[in-house]
Amino acid sequence: MRGPGAACAAPATAARAASVTLGRLLLAWLPVAALFAVAPPIGYRWDVFVSQGFFIWMYNRWELGWRLAEAGVVTLFASLWFDSLGAGGWWLLFLLVGLLAAFPRRLVMWQYVEPERRRHLLAHAGLDVARYVAAGALLAWRLA
Repeated sequence: MRGPGAACAAPATAARAASVTLGRLLLAWLPVAALFAVAPPIGYRWDVFVSQGFFIWMYNRWELGWRLAEAGVVTLFASLWFDSLGAGGWWLLFLLVGLLAAFPRRLVMWQYVEPERRRHLLAHAGLDVARYVAAGALLAWRLA
């Protein structure tokens, strides 16, 4: 036997589940894929370019494919958050994901490099975290 609130909850849940479509996910993935394609690459050395005042990079097919796949994973993660678990606090969620993605490798490198390079590692990690928070903002706009 169902309670009186069960009849009201079933249509809302069914409508929410029906709204997670492939087209909606693709439309949410497109701006994130564009952001990840133009954002500075993870893993490139920044200390070489600081004194030049500019930074030029090129992608090969593998690296571009990896960035598009990364955007797809972030989009699916955001869809899980916005469509089932909740919608509030998205910025904190993507900040934490960005920290998890950006810092572990750099913290290992931190102990082996000179102080000048440590500042560049920190700046690079901060840009990667900002990239994830920006992707979260785009996905909040498209999926929420």
